[in-house]
Amino acid sequence: MIVITTPTGDIGSRLLRMLLDSAPTHGEELRVIVRDPARLPGPVRERGRVEVVTGSHGDADVVGRAFAGADAVFWLVPPAFRAPSLDAAYTGFTRAAARAFADHGVGHVVGVSALGRGTPVADRAGLVTASLAMDDFIAGTGVAYRALANPGFMDNVLRGAAAIRDEGVYADTADADRKAPTAATRDIAAAAAALLLDRSWTGTGEVPLLGPEDLSPNDMARIMSEVLGRPVRYVRRSLEDAGATLAAHGAGEAFVQGWVDMMRAKDEGLDAGVPRTPETSSPTSFREWCEQVLAPAVRG
Repeated sequence: MIVITTPTGDIGSRLLRMLLDSAPTHGEELRVIVRDPARLPGPVRERGRVEVVTGSHGDADVVGRAFAGADAVFWLVPPAFRAPSLDAAYTGFTRAAARAFADHGVGHVVGVSALGRGTPVADRAGLVTASLAMDDFIAGTGVAYRALANPGFMDNVLRGAAAIRDEGVYADTADADRKAPTAATRDIAAAAAALLLDRSWTGTGEVPLLGPEDLSPNDMARIMSEVLGRPVRYVRRSLEDAGATLAAHGAGEAFVQGWVDMMRAKDEGLDAGVPRTPETSSPTSFREWCEQVLAPAVRG
């Protein structure tokens, strides 16, 4: 039995589809924890292909029911825009699940986390610092744990699809010429699926997913221009301006400061601590992602 948290999210929904597709071969039973079952894909709800536990995976009663009889869990903490602290948003949210891992003998957990461990800025990287502390907390429960250590997501570019389409502008806070890794969420889901289906691994550790190449924001704007057949230019926003926008959309002080600290740390080398090797290179290139995901979104 594999339990999937956030099955309607960007990564969790892809993982659910992958595991459903693999079910005839692997014979795995699937269970999801979801606040609103109506948001699950129609075929999942209608055919009863997965067992559904309704509620929050931060709730002790919910995870107690969901982890009973489970062999493995996919763990992803949802964004906590109004959490009183980053510790509450990450480790605090995970406490009930950690107890349930032990109570129900869950053997393997795969979590979504971030790059940065071992870099000089890891202890002042806001959201990432809190995520790494959560990894340590889960690892301390005794389960076999793998943290998917991710850089920025290519899919985050979709948040600016309207500006790319209407103004030819791609905006972010990074230095225009700083090259960094990015990963596609579909590759993160695929890495999670592989670990959840083949549970021969033991102990704890990280699985970095760096994409096939480092790109700067200017590089990304150039690739977007080439794929879309129209000019796209990069515009750098200040961290203060971007933080103010988050606050205006309802994010609390702890989240805003954590996000600002994370983005500042990225400019100071947070994502540069892991060398790219065949093992750390996830397959989807940014050009391929633009062709298959961004272009339909912009043109649609």
